[in-house]
Amino acid sequence: MNNMLALPHLDTPRLTLRMFRESDWDAVFEIFRDDECVRFTIGSTLNRWQSWRTLAGYLGHSSLRGYGPYAVTLKATGETIGPVGLWFPGEWAEPEVKWALARRFWGYGYATEAATAVIAMATTVLSWERLVSLILPANERSKEVARGLGGTYEATIPFRDGVADIFAYPL
Repeated sequence: MNNMLALPHLDTPRLTLRMFRESDWDAVFEIFRDDECVRFTIGSTLNRWQSWRTLAGYLGHSSLRGYGPYAVTLKATGETIGPVGLWFPGEWAEPEVKWALARRFWGYGYATEAATAVIAMATTVLSWERLVSLILPANERSKEVARGLGGTYEATIPFRDGVADIFAYPL
């Protein structure tokens, strides 16, 4: 992708963040077939072919915007654990930092570690001054991650068929 504004590759002590590729399909499907993983995002699971569209959507977002979610992989095993990165679809008011890991990788600090690298890249490479995370009010785990990243609750806004809390990150 020659229109990339963001760095195509980020490293943290335990993780590599890279562009998605077709071989990540199984990892994407693992997340989107799990009721608990989609409970506070899309609300219902996807079948295998639908998860292909999600994977294609991540790549398309990066191509259209010049930045997007990264495939987060464990350095120790090379295993893809989920998407973390910048997200700004057409209906969003402003760019978001998002995360969604397969449930077996929850609780290890990976989302915080990966999102910290993404926020730093948005600040230094893209020269952005602000990012947000849209989090459904009942999603306490994501609110904890947002607070750990330095995000502060700003407002509750109408979002899709309900509401979402905005956590803002001044950069």
